[in-house]
Parts: sequence; structure tokens; C-alpha cells
Amino acid sequence: MNDCLFCKIVSGKIPSYKIYEDENFLAFLDINPVNQGHTLVIPKKHSKNILEIDEETLKNLVIIVKELSIKIKTILKADGINIMINNELDAGQIIFHTHIHIIPRFANDNLKHWSGKKYKDNEAENIVEKIIEF
Repeated sequence: MNDCLFCKIVSGKIPSYKIYEDENFLAFLDINPVNQGHTLVIPKKHSKNILEIDEETLKNLVIIVKELSIKIKTILKADGINIMINNELDAGQIIFHTHIHIIPRFANDNLKHWSGKKYKDNEAENIVEKIIEF
């Protein structure tokens, strides 16, 4: 994709702080990190997001994310790790190339999770039924 930022990083047209690269995948530091060590892991082959990526690539992507998460957590002495995937604009996806965020977390980093909502009467049951029937 000619206009895809991550494809330009893969091709070397845009520099990045690479922490992992093989024939099919690339991992680099996010240029606007939530915390130090915030990393993006991408397949080199373009796909829009997790809803469109082929299953074999996704399986291998997740294995790399796990391996890098262990390294990042250990080296940075992080207290935890968030692994995030934003899919579609309204879910926070900004770059439309499949990518997984590895975000080191620290006890006093003041980052807050989103607040939850309660289901209304029979709402959960209805959703379960629709998903199962799909």
C-alpha cells in the first residue's frame, strides 16, 4: 500500500527504532509511547487489521508478541504488560495496517483502564444467543 505508514517503515522509506525483524515481521518502538518501551509489532505483509489478517500470519504474530513482551517486561522491570489491538476507527485504530501494541506498565504510571458498564435485564443472554447463532 503506497500510502500506508507502516508499509513505508517496512520498506525503509521511513526510519524506525527496530527491536525485532525477520522475513515476515517487524517490531519497533512507538514514536508516541504510552510508557517507555511501548512497542508495535506488525506483519510486513499488509492487512487492514485483525479482522482481515490471514490466520497463519496472525498465529505467528502472536508468538512474536509473547516473546517480545517477556523481553520488554524483564529488561524494563515493568510491573505488567498491556497487549492491545485497535480495530477500526471507532475503536482507536489510527494506522490501518495490522499491529499489536506491547505497552509496559508500571505501578505508578497513572494510566487508567476504561470504565465498565452493567448489562440490562436479559441483555447478556440475548447477546450470547446472537453470537452463538451467527
